[in-house]
Amino acid sequence: MSAFPELSQLQTQAQAELAEVKDDRQLEAWRIKWLGRKGLVPAAIKKIGSLPKEERAAYGQAVNQLKQAVQAAYEARKQALREEAMAAELRAEGFDPTLPGRRPQVGKLHPVTATMREIIRIFAHMGFQVYTARDVETDEYNFQLLNFPKGHPAREMQDTFHTTIPDVLLRTHTSPGQIRVMRERYPEPIRVVLPGKCYRYEQVTARSEMMFHQIEGLAVGKHITFADLKGTLQAFVEQLFGEGRRLRFRASHFPFTEPSAEVDVDCILCGGKGCRVCKYTGWLEILGCGMVHPNVLRNGGYDPDEWTGYAFGMGPERIAMLLYGVDDIRYFYSNDVRFLAQF
Repeated sequence: MSAFPELSQLQTQAQAELAEVKDDRQLEAWRIKWLGRKGLVPAAIKKIGSLPKEERAAYGQAVNQLKQAVQAAYEARKQALREEAMAAELRAEGFDPTLPGRRPQVGKLHPVTATMREIIRIFAHMGFQVYTARDVETDEYNFQLLNFPKGHPAREMQDTFHTTIPDVLLRTHTSPGQIRVMRERYPEPIRVVLPGKCYRYEQVTARSEMMFHQIEGLAVGKHITFADLKGTLQAFVEQLFGEGRRLRFRASHFPFTEPSAEVDVDCILCGGKGCRVCKYTGWLEILGCGMVHPNVLRNGGYDPDEWTGYAFGMGPERIAMLLYGVDDIRYFYSNDVRFLAQF
């Protein structure tokens, strides 16, 4: 640009003014003055047309070099201001970039979720399939088809969350899924587990919650007996808790099974000596079970004169309490990271 001293002067002036720029606002004003549509550099480029023909090529080359130099200086100053602002922000926050980084906290499975997956895995190895049923049910499926006619006193065992829609409620157990899977798969034999959430209007205590999980099991076939049920549950408990665990079957009553039983396992938390979780009995109830009632089979589409079946239902929260040594079910839903991080 020595042949065109005015261009050299422009470059020197542009760089001098750029060195005085201290922030983004001043930088933008400088850009408009020098590189904007009506800036000094575009104005110099427009002079090409007014020059004699023999000077245009040399001038055009020189003015193009000016534009590239000014543009490069602008980009360099812009990057420098960005780095200065970042450094100032880090200094203000007291951040030391030379310190080693901190590992981010990695989420893990909730203990109840992990327990449910383990239960499902065990039954899957026994040939049970997973069937997912709905959380919102009708009175017909939740009660009537399971041998709970309207007004039946057994309904008092399950304080229900009703909705504003007549005869529509939040399911109180996973058993409605029995009717749905039977009606879908008739006339095939059935062997399924039905995991999901249940809802009951209950007082929250160390052993019970108003929202909890259940895993329902159902097997329907031509020659199924109570012995098959006991063998299945014994194999399940030994795989989950280890060999040698003691089971206790107590006669009970559920409208949808006959005969019915409640199943206890010797309390792992206290070794059978007695604690507040097992109510100082040495035993902890883990599930209810029984042979599917003929009326329920019939409501599902199966002839009880030809088909029999068994059903069971368990609470994964209570089993998780045994597996992890937790003595209060409320801990699982307290959202206390200190508690959950232990698992």
